[in-house]
Amino acid sequence: MTAVGVGLGVMMLLVAASMPTMLQERHERTSARDNTPAAEAPAPSDRSLLIGVQDTDFHGRSIRGRVLRPEGPRAPLPPGLTAFPKPGEMVVSPVLADLLSSREGALLRPRLGYRVVGTIGHAGLGGAREYAFYAGSDRLTERSGAVARVTSFGDRSPGEGLGPILLLLVVIAFVVLLLPVAVFIGTAMRFGGESRDRRLAALRLMGVDQHMARRFAAAEALLASVTGLLAGALMFLVVRVFVERVTVLGVGFFTADVRPALLPTLLMVPAVPVSSVLVALFSLRKVMIEPLGVVRNAARSRRRLWWRAIVPVIGLGLLYPLLGGVNRAEGFNEYQVAAGVTLLLIGIAALLPWIVEAVVARLGRGGGLSWQLAVRRLQLDGGASVRAVSGIVVATAGAIALQTMFTGVRGDYVEQTGQDTSRAQAQVTFHGTVDGTRAAGIGARLGSTPGVRGTIVKAMTGLKLPSKGKDERSATLTVADCPALRELIRMNHCADGDVFLAGPQEPTAPRPGETGRVDSGEDTAGGRGPAWRIPTSARPAGQRTDLLGETEDGVFATPSAIDARILRMTHVATLVRVNEADRDAMERMRNTVAAIEPMADVTVTSATREDDRFGAVRRGLLIGAIASLLVIGAVLLVTVLEQMRERRRLLAMLVAFGTRRSVLNRSVLWQTALPMLLGLSLAVPAGAGLGALLLKMSEKAVSVQWGAIAGICGTAAAVVLLVTALSLPTVRRLMGPEGLRTE
Repeated sequence: MTAVGVGLGVMMLLVAASMPTMLQERHERTSARDNTPAAEAPAPSDRSLLIGVQDTDFHGRSIRGRVLRPEGPRAPLPPGLTAFPKPGEMVVSPVLADLLSSREGALLRPRLGYRVVGTIGHAGLGGAREYAFYAGSDRLTERSGAVARVTSFGDRSPGEGLGPILLLLVVIAFVVLLLPVAVFIGTAMRFGGESRDRRLAALRLMGVDQHMARRFAAAEALLASVTGLLAGALMFLVVRVFVERVTVLGVGFFTADVRPALLPTLLMVPAVPVSSVLVALFSLRKVMIEPLGVVRNAARSRRRLWWRAIVPVIGLGLLYPLLGGVNRAEGFNEYQVAAGVTLLLIGIAALLPWIVEAVVARLGRGGGLSWQLAVRRLQLDGGASVRAVSGIVVATAGAIALQTMFTGVRGDYVEQTGQDTSRAQAQVTFHGTVDGTRAAGIGARLGSTPGVRGTIVKAMTGLKLPSKGKDERSATLTVADCPALRELIRMNHCADGDVFLAGPQEPTAPRPGETGRVDSGEDTAGGRGPAWRIPTSARPAGQRTDLLGETEDGVFATPSAIDARILRMTHVATLVRVNEADRDAMERMRNTVAAIEPMADVTVTSATREDDRFGAVRRGLLIGAIASLLVIGAVLLVTVLEQMRERRRLLAMLVAFGTRRSVLNRSVLWQTALPMLLGLSLAVPAGAGLGALLLKMSEKAVSVQWGAIAGICGTAAAVVLLVTALSLPTVRRLMGPEGLRTE
């Protein structure tokens, strides 16, 4: 049982030690395939490649798509490909191939109208579960929209750092996620204390002295911890095999990525056996092992508070000098922060036994039989029950601190977009690929798609106005029908043929009667664009915030007011309302867009916009929290089962004397629930206080979200109660007559 408990913890530590390697390998692959165009576009040559973006989404899956057209025999080949796909063909990732061949992929196949001819290699994918494809085309041009010319792949620019606030979050997250695992490893090392004491008493009867008995105990602990190391390594190898089948929030890895870093592994291998020996010797400090039995100190001394209080005080002492200093240009000492937070959380684990002992000692007589059995057990030996929940109490305090800090800094990385998601669920943008004559039919075509409830179409281009002195003048020309214009500007009356001028009345603003040159996709500075005269009947209009939270200005014309044939290289944007109750409505709309223009952008409206770095940290924390919660639950289950196995004879005797099994089951629940309740009452103020301290270090306003804290505490309590409930079938088996047998 000790080996299993230690092994689970070691497995988690090995996974944590592999995270830097996993992230680095993924980053290197995604950077190597990067096709961000250079600041100065290269000229066409036999070494250039035209590459267009055709990203899409399908039922919550992000699909990375690139369309290729080599302009010469020496054009760069994307990583993961052995040859360029021919026009009409595509090379896909393995999971995308499976999706396209499945029944669910029937709705996606019309959107990707290419023939699958191969799969992308590992070098071209971020992870095993990434959906991606490379397609070939002979119609791709520089004016095809989101198209760039490149002569090589790979992002060689230095990446943007996390910044001090996000770096602080990462440091705290590692401490919060790994410290409970270390606490559980320490708990597992004390499994089997009572049976060990009986074995040592038998050895004393055979002539072994006290010192040799302690050496036997140390040897047993050493053997169990070494076996746990081997078991943890084996569990790690098993988990490593299945890593390619798992993705969390779109992030996945390959099996080869999961490699523990050398230094943490070298430190962990000797640390686990050494700590197990020290724990074994420490647990025997108040035990007298005699030939006829084990005698513990009869005059039980109260647990001392002073040294338990010193631990968090030292942690505060390490963090206090950093108040308001995290944002300094020279940065902060990550090791000082990690040590301070670690000591504060360890202090919670150290204070919990003292609090439980102080509270339980004051619980007098009364209550049901199950309550009396639980309280008496905690009064006689509450250490085992406290150790069972101490790890999850530490995890709860750390999670509350992280949640408090995330809430405090979220405003710096998440902004409100102002988009009205109830009136428009998506925006479709055609970049320079739809002329004015086709733009008029886009709304009707999208509107006829099943599940689409309405569209608002606007066509935009540039309008170069006559210069005034040295001032260059230009404006945006927007063409839309009256219902669409009412969503963009404020006017009293609108009819087809009207023109409106909206925006600040500045000297450079467009005026009625002026003649400008419409952007035709060429250099209009020389006046080459087609001429268009702003009607003298153009009326002023007020600005308003549209459905996307944007305010526009310039010239707004209805379709009859301008010859649609001169609107070349038009930027067409369409706001789409879909039936949100129809799961496939958005996918059918995307299929219609792909039929019009495969490389058009489809953006789902959102009330908020999140910084990519903050989102990456948040996703990483969520992945780590899920993994940590699973390991904590598993180790806690092993801990509870070991406690019940140690007490099997006592349970069997109580049943033999007529105690109902339901009473014993409830007493087991009380023995876990009472320390957990006291632990949560300690974790809430400690976690909120630590979170407030971290916000003060970051010079942020302190804001405590009690609803989120209640959710964290509820999750922790649910894990403990669920684990205890899962152990009840084993407890019932231990109550049988076989538990009375002894040697």
